[in-house]
Amino acid sequence: MREIFARMAELEREGRRFAVATVVRTTGSTPQVVGAKLLVDDLGRLVGTLGGGCVEGDAFVEAKHVIESGEPSLREYELTEDLAWDTGLVCGGTMWISIEPGERVLRFAGRDLLGDVLAASAGGKPVAVATLMRKRGKDVIAAGKLFVETDAKGGGTLGDNALDARARAAAMETLRQGTARTVVLDEATELLVEPVLSRPRLIIAGGGHVGLAIAKLGVQLDYDVTVIETMPIGWNSFVIVATRGHKLDSHCLRAAVKTDARYVGLLGSKRKTILIAQMLRGEGIPEYRIRAVHAPVGLDLGGRTPAEIALSVLAELSVERYGGSGRPLRLSDEIFERTIGVTKRE
Repeated sequence: MREIFARMAELEREGRRFAVATVVRTTGSTPQVVGAKLLVDDLGRLVGTLGGGCVEGDAFVEAKHVIESGEPSLREYELTEDLAWDTGLVCGGTMWISIEPGERVLRFAGRDLLGDVLAASAGGKPVAVATLMRKRGKDVIAAGKLFVETDAKGGGTLGDNALDARARAAAMETLRQGTARTVVLDEATELLVEPVLSRPRLIIAGGGHVGLAIAKLGVQLDYDVTVIETMPIGWNSFVIVATRGHKLDSHCLRAAVKTDARYVGLLGSKRKTILIAQMLRGEGIPEYRIRAVHAPVGLDLGGRTPAEIALSVLAELSVERYGGSGRPLRLSDEIFERTIGVTKRE
């Protein structure tokens, strides 16, 4: 998102026209998630992705029409077997892609939000944009927008006070989670809520073998990684305490739980976790902050090497960051039997 917003600002300064395509709704398995974006300018240059293949190719052509006409478009793409034959998109789901001319993407309620989202993506105050989607038969139309900031301020309306209140509450919750999502309001109405915030910062207190492995994997997973002892820590920060000893761990953890970090994890044994928790409790650290610490940090994947421990830690961070369950994705025997007619014995 940061690159797309920055490119929008560049194109506006240059006086160039552009369009932005956004995945606003999905059902089933799709190559991209709700909130994915592709920017197309009047020279055919692209930033972002909708998942590739002919869907993205068609969206590119449609975006060129939107640039010329100045009128928005919303199209449905069913990823059928026929489509998969030509493109390899063997997903079986359906995507709805909205394409808006550049001058309408972030301008509403008498305010241009481009400066706000650029600041949010660079570490400033997060912003969430809620778009009302109404279903008419198989079609979906955008029927209003509003925006919300972390202090519950904002602007715009969806045309109904009660609906605005529900949208603002959903936007605030999405800001806390940090990822775009669709909220079903009723059978005919949904909200696309898109939060804009900076890249999450991963702070690792301790630069040993495990700390180094966590840092390397964190970079690959798009965290802004820092391995130091102290620094300003905001809400969108994930702190991992992995120093060389109990005493240093307790010092770092004491400092970490006093910050606004959304995630604090402590590497080590269950015994160390209990000892340090007792120490912090004795120092008057509130119980809710102690219990909020992920300790011992990580998911039980069974590995023991630094790289395997790092994978365990980052897997838990991903669950926290995206709201996943941590359960296996494999299809159950029941689904195989129901959809394919093949039993486990066969």
